[in-house]
Amino acid sequence: MSAKGYDSVFRNDLFAGKTIIVTGGGSGIGRCTAHELASLGAKVIITGRKTEKLQGVAAEITADGGICHSASFDIRDEEAVKAAVADIVAEHGPIHGLVNNAGGQFPANLQDISKKGWDAVIATNLTGGFLMMRAVFEASMAEHGGTIVNMTADMWNGMPGMAHSGAARAGMSNLTKTAAFEWAQYGVRVNAVAPGWIASSGMDTYGGAVRAMIPHLRQHLPAKRMGSEAEVSSAIVFLLSEGASFITGVTFAIDGGAPLGSAVFPLPDHEKSTAYNGFHRAVDPEVLRGGGS
Repeated sequence: MSAKGYDSVFRNDLFAGKTIIVTGGGSGIGRCTAHELASLGAKVIITGRKTEKLQGVAAEITADGGICHSASFDIRDEEAVKAAVADIVAEHGPIHGLVNNAGGQFPANLQDISKKGWDAVIATNLTGGFLMMRAVFEASMAEHGGTIVNMTADMWNGMPGMAHSGAARAGMSNLTKTAAFEWAQYGVRVNAVAPGWIASSGMDTYGGAVRAMIPHLRQHLPAKRMGSEAEVSSAIVFLLSEGASFITGVTFAIDGGAPLGSAVFPLPDHEKSTAYNGFHRAVDPEVLRGGGS
């Protein structure tokens, strides 16, 4: 039974009979993507470190009529990843899709990043994604094929204030290309999405000067607004779908034109770009409530 409520632009049975893993599915873009995939008939397996958050999202999806299971583990732990993926395959059968969404970072100037902090962000945003890709490939996709969508970020012009995350995300974009080439012979497609400034719950994790800056970010975008979680989810869903069957090895920017133009050229204000938000359970992050989005 397909879930009711999510207003997806895709047909209801698009992923009927498919099992798709979404890492970091307990909040933000991962939560939204899990909801949309379930609404399109997929059996969704959400993963993360916090069991309570995962169970909450699974309960939402089930209440909406979808199918969702959860698995709690740390994607940075190689043995935990292998064991969790093996358990998922044993219980649910072949894995048709992997959304490598889990990640996280903290703001810091380059000279202030400790090795411990650097290692933690690289492990979360690059190494963990690699471990998930390899485990899913070995346990299922090498035999049955499948589709992987990795998460990167708007890092094309560097990431001042988040050098560790920028390096990790750039690495993931390159890893996506290599995997797409090496695994094509197994019927596996691998792509990535690179969200820019998205109005998601992750924004509420920042404090200080970064938090104060967030409501004003829209002024620096040609679109003159932030993106919605649903706009990222719909791109992920497309890349997972058969409509993207001849697309592999690309990193798909979802950023409202953020890297375009020049600081010396004026950016006119406007209200011509309208956000798509099919997610019926979406909530604006606290930092944007009051008109900043």
